[in-house]
Amino acid sequence: MGRIPLRRSRRPFLAAAVATGLLGALAGPPDPGPAPMEPTAAEANTATVFYYTKTKNWSSVHLHYAPDGGTWTTAPGTRMEAACAHWVKETVDLGPAAGLAATFNNGGGTWDNNGGANYALGAGNITVKDGVIAHSDPCAGTEPAEGNKATVYYSTATTGWTTANLHYAPTGGTWTTAPGVGMEAACTGWWKKTLDIGTATSLRAAFNNGNGVWDNNNSADYALTTGTSTVRDRTVTKDAKDPCAAEEPDTEAPTAPTEVTASATHTSVVLSWDASTDDTGLAKYQVTRTGGTKGTLVTDIGSTVFSDTGLEERTAYTYTVKAVDAAGNTSPASAAATATTGEKAPEPASGTPLGTDPRKDPIYFVLTARFHDGDSSNNRGGSRHTKSGNAANNDPMFRGDFKGLVEKLDYVKALGFSAVWVTPVVLNRSDYDYHGYHGYDFYKVDPRLESAGASYQDLINAAHAKGMKIYQDVVYNHSSRWGAKGLATPTVYGVRDSQWSWYYDERNDGFEYDGLTVEPKSGKSYYNGDLWSTAEPSGNTCLNWGRPTGGKSAEGYTLYNCQWPTPTSGMFPKALYHQCWIGNWEGEDARSCWLHEDLADFDTENTTVQNYLIGAYDKYIDMGVDGFRVDTAVHIPRVTWNRRFLPAIQERVTQKFGAEAAKNFFVFGEVAAFVNDKWNRGSVNHSAQFYTWKERKEYSADDEAAALEQFTYENDQGTGNQPTSTNAFLNGNSYHTPDRSRFSGMNIIDMRMHMNFGDAQNAYGNGKDSDDSVNDATYNVVYVDSHDYGPNKSSERYPGGTDAWAENMALMWTFRGIPTLYYGSEIEFQKGKKIDCGPSCPLATTGRAYYGDHLGGSVTASDFGTVDSASGEVANTLAQPLVKHIQRLNQIRRAVPALQTGQYSTEGISGSMAFKRRYTSGSTDSFALVTVTGAATYTGIPNGTYKDAVTGDVKTVSNGTLGVGAPGKGNLRVYVLNGPGKIGADGPYLK
Repeated sequence: MGRIPLRRSRRPFLAAAVATGLLGALAGPPDPGPAPMEPTAAEANTATVFYYTKTKNWSSVHLHYAPDGGTWTTAPGTRMEAACAHWVKETVDLGPAAGLAATFNNGGGTWDNNGGANYALGAGNITVKDGVIAHSDPCAGTEPAEGNKATVYYSTATTGWTTANLHYAPTGGTWTTAPGVGMEAACTGWWKKTLDIGTATSLRAAFNNGNGVWDNNNSADYALTTGTSTVRDRTVTKDAKDPCAAEEPDTEAPTAPTEVTASATHTSVVLSWDASTDDTGLAKYQVTRTGGTKGTLVTDIGSTVFSDTGLEERTAYTYTVKAVDAAGNTSPASAAATATTGEKAPEPASGTPLGTDPRKDPIYFVLTARFHDGDSSNNRGGSRHTKSGNAANNDPMFRGDFKGLVEKLDYVKALGFSAVWVTPVVLNRSDYDYHGYHGYDFYKVDPRLESAGASYQDLINAAHAKGMKIYQDVVYNHSSRWGAKGLATPTVYGVRDSQWSWYYDERNDGFEYDGLTVEPKSGKSYYNGDLWSTAEPSGNTCLNWGRPTGGKSAEGYTLYNCQWPTPTSGMFPKALYHQCWIGNWEGEDARSCWLHEDLADFDTENTTVQNYLIGAYDKYIDMGVDGFRVDTAVHIPRVTWNRRFLPAIQERVTQKFGAEAAKNFFVFGEVAAFVNDKWNRGSVNHSAQFYTWKERKEYSADDEAAALEQFTYENDQGTGNQPTSTNAFLNGNSYHTPDRSRFSGMNIIDMRMHMNFGDAQNAYGNGKDSDDSVNDATYNVVYVDSHDYGPNKSSERYPGGTDAWAENMALMWTFRGIPTLYYGSEIEFQKGKKIDCGPSCPLATTGRAYYGDHLGGSVTASDFGTVDSASGEVANTLAQPLVKHIQRLNQIRRAVPALQTGQYSTEGISGSMAFKRRYTSGSTDSFALVTVTGAATYTGIPNGTYKDAVTGDVKTVSNGTLGVGAPGKGNLRVYVLNGPGKIGADGPYLK
């Protein structure tokens, strides 16, 4: 499975921030003062108080006062305004009073209260200078002192607020009284306020809607300066343009497209280029084609990939590309790119699987969203973008896409791989769902992976045109915590109160989540407003909704029931979802309970759930995928696979494409068992090989009952009474027709070899030990590390070193099974780095880092394992030692059928990693002797001429014995009876 992200850290905007800095500790609070003085003027209305600041060196001055006979203001009082040089003033409405008692302070706890006696002031103009009271206007004839100005624009486009307040404190000064000063509407979605901040040159700020909902930059406040600043979606822009100024007409053309490359396959050309830039945004591209007899073609497209099909044979075509913006401004034409078509060949129809034996196709495994970014417009960072650190690296979690994969299929082909395993493509929904294992709409391809001209169907077709297969990662066991659209989705989760409103969006009944479209109220693509409420909604099924759990978030905020999904909360219907947590990973509840709170566990024994999933995956079968990698296969009972899901796959492929295609539709399951035992802690039901077999008895017609009956029956049979097979083994030196009559339809990932690839010898020994319990181990998918684990359940990408990698690869490419490589391992990408840490660290620091930086430039490959041309960074990548090693291993494996589909034996062989393999069918008879790293002696073998595919060495056997010297670590020898001789050129290891 994809590693499950850690539970989100819930960090709301702190309501407590409204009080930040409001009240300094009073250094001697003001004396209430003597009894009111008699008024000196009848019914005086105002007093304008001037206070001298030169000797105080205060950054702000507050007047704390009480009209005669009245009450005192709330400390620290009213902030006084700049009047003229060294003077501040404040005008007080005295009402019927003739004067006032007053004190002054700096807002931070330093007071001038006239030595404890307070100041007794009258009406009219009054000055207080160094304790002396006078009646005059010290600023008469002078201009008022002008403080520094800060103009602040705040966007409510992403908050949905209908008003905005600015709560601030100039540097060195004190905060305004909450909620601050009201901002004025400037234009749609923007609010404005110009502040006089005195002598300060910067300020701290927070914003609120006046009703207790705050934006204080996730508790950090905003740092603003003089001049004009804009604040939008927690981003501050200094010296910004007025966002409300009328836009000038767009007269600037986009830049010309660059890095235009054209690659011909048969009579089709795939054209791709790097995106242009424009000051306002691109609208489309114009592709012009010349050549052939059909004349000039001009085509408008919306992406940076153009597939030109149905061209003439052996004809040169030239392409140029222009970019066009929304105003119609057109860029200059790109540099021309030319490709020459070949002969027309019988190509598979669009959407038709290749249908060949999967053992012939080494697999390259990519996290699509992290491989190569072909279209930046579909990049999305999600709610964890900033928290994870991805924002700081300009590395959104959804970065790679199908367009990027289409563009780099020739890179994969140049490595020698003819099958690509892609992570789940269905629409996902969670806070960190780039990996694809949090399915929400199983009937919809996630638009964060697609582009115009580069849909999932386009990827499948492009791969097939190059003779490459697409294996789709699929999940039958669980949905996201949002449920499964079209089956069941929760109607409510938790409480959306003032603590959580920053995270739980306001409901927008007209909005439909698709992962890509920005929701207009919140401005987010990760909209979650469907599921949280300020009041308990009608029809709520969640138990104890709205009641505090008694727990707190990491920041100290109240957690409520239903704040997060659990199997026992009542949020998911019992008929469709299981209602428990896994307690025993080798027990029956491992198939009937939840793995994790972000993975709502389907009741896969329910007919409605089965039909939903079968219908969803029929869609992708119809698109022509070549196989399914099944995530979390062990968490569904084998009897359910054998009764429902596997037959449904076979029936659909047969119906659409025929029996031969169904026979070779490759299904391989993840049955994760992180032990070195042949049987997983003695539990046959949770061992990988168990899933390759049909049932051997009848169970109840009800699937739920049958699952329990099967679990009990097989556990009681124990490990000693499980079926065995010779399908992977030679009979002496002879190949025999395998018996697949008891095959379930599911092959497996070889978890035991994977667990032991810290050392190739261990992997080899452990693999052999399990092969008699697998229906046919020649179909096992073999890898060293993956998006989940390295060997020995390591959480890091394999750090064993280049020599160890080369040795592992030499074994994988020649021993039984299908060699599989996790993207980037060909250059030891991110070796030793933690594979997955959820949103707690940047993806760039993990084993799921973005790989596209190593693929810059262009590459063409007309055959597997062969580079026709390469330029830019990808040329450097292709020059790395393990790349050269893999290319030649793939060339050798393709040339020797025994290494692809052959059975094996170690009978009569001495050597640490030495074996013989043979495949016989019709006119094909391929027999190979293999030794990895060490020396070997083969006895009892057929006489004849053996040629080494690595060195070209020829050995004639007349006595049934052949000796081979040790080739060295990472190297191997492949002596083929009547073989072709040396295959490929010497490299850093194979020589």
